[in-house]
Amino acid sequence: MYTNSPNNKAIPDEYRQITEELIAAEASVEQVHNFADVLGIGGDYKKLFHTVLRDEVHQRLAHFQTNLDLLIQKTWVEKTDETRKEKLQDQVPAFIVKIENGDYRQALVDFNNILNELAYLFFGAQSRKEDFIEYALRIDTQMGLFWWYGAQLGDVEQMDAEYLRALLLLGVCYLSNF
Repeated sequence: MYTNSPNNKAIPDEYRQITEELIAAEASVEQVHNFADVLGIGGDYKKLFHTVLRDEVHQRLAHFQTNLDLLIQKTWVEKTDETRKEKLQDQVPAFIVKIENGDYRQALVDFNNILNELAYLFFGAQSRKEDFIEYALRIDTQMGLFWWYGAQLGDVEQMDAEYLRALLLLGVCYLSNF
C-alpha cells in the first residue's frame, strides 16, 4: 500500500492547502467539492453528488463499474498477476452495493483497497514505494493528486455520512472519467 503524508514535498504549494483541508478533522463537503474542481471533474462530481433519484445514482454507479472493469481488463500485467485483476473485479459489485445501501464507512475501506490494487495494476511495484505520489505527480499533476487522495482514504476519521459519501463519489466520478 502506498502511503504519503499530506505534507509530502512532492505536492505543489498551490495544491497543498486544499489537500490538507480535505483530510482535516473538521473537513467539510465543500472542501471535497473544491478538490473535485482541482481534479478537473467538478461539474460531473457536483451533478452526481446532488442527484437524489436512486435510479440515476444506480446508473452512474453501473457506468463506474463498466469503466473500472474496462480499465482493469486493459491493464497489462505479468501472468502471475492475472488473478489480482480477477479479484479486483470481484470486489467492485459489493463496493457498489455498500454505497447504494448508505454504508459509506465500509465502502470507504473497500474503495481504499480497490485503489491500492488498481495502483498496483497500473504502476506495478512503483505503487508500493515511498515516492509513489511524487512519481504520479511527475506523470500528471491531477492524476498524482488523485492517487494522493486514494492514499489518504485509509486515514479518514470523520464519521459524518455526507462527508464520507462526498469522498466516495469523488473517487467514483474521477475513475468514471479516467
